Amino acid sequence: MSQTLAPSMQPLAGAQTASPLVSVEGVTLQYKTPDHLVTATYRVSFQIHQQERVVLLGPSGCGKSTILKAIAGFMPPVEGRITLKGSVIASPGPDRMMVFQEFDQLLPWKTVQANVAYPMLVNGVSKQEAADRAADALTKVNLAKFMDAYPHMLSGGMKQRVAIARAMAMKPDVLLMDEPYAALDALTRRKMQEELLQLWDDVGFTLVFVTHSIEEAIVVGSRVVVLSPHPGQVRAELNCDHLGFTERDTPEFGQLAKRISGMLFDDHAVAH
Repeated sequence: MSQTLAPSMQPLAGAQTASPLVSVEGVTLQYKTPDHLVTATYRVSFQIHQQERVVLLGPSGCGKSTILKAIAGFMPPVEGRITLKGSVIASPGPDRMMVFQEFDQLLPWKTVQANVAYPMLVNGVSKQEAADRAADALTKVNLAKFMDAYPHMLSGGMKQRVAIARAMAMKPDVLLMDEPYAALDALTRRKMQEELLQLWDDVGFTLVFVTHSIEEAIVVGSRVVVLSPHPGQVRAELNCDHLGFTERDTPEFGQLAKRISGMLFDDHAVAH
């Protein structure tokens, strides 16, 4: 259940006055296993506004990745609805592009530039425009020198940057990222976080990002949606737009991290 928040932790003021880009309204999500039916989330509600960086944070099994898949259109809610620009999401579409955790998301027989261009070609973009947009996207993620390389020549972090470039080149309304840096070492992960925020500064896209790392959530997000243990419900929505890399060692960053930790690991945690 959502909690009443202190003023400094309310959603962004500008976002409160604008119509939401994405609205998740009382969404319950379920999926079948060989043994039984699993309820991943129960009546989850939150909104995502234009150019927000919303992070879904919660313990393993709370349904955060399942929510992301539902926003992508891969699975329908059994209760409630999800809308994009006021229209109900019923299927996947190029207006929502997803970056997964796995490094091997690229076609190994295509060059880096061809990998980035491929989804555009499939969606009817001309060959020349697709090539130009791919080159521009790869430049933005600092991979212009590797356009003619093949995926096996790249490190894991570089492959993730190609996947991000491929998604951004489609010019989606929402970029969805499912724990994209979880398998990276600490130094590469931090570098990727910095590059993502720099890209957001340059382009101003809307981001929904899933993580189980409290520190990553505060650094990457402008707002963090904290989910309860299985089945996931919204425990709180916290504004952290004023915090980032340079504030990691500040008392305010530490206090917010401690507050979130209490929500995640103490079922009886109460916000004050």
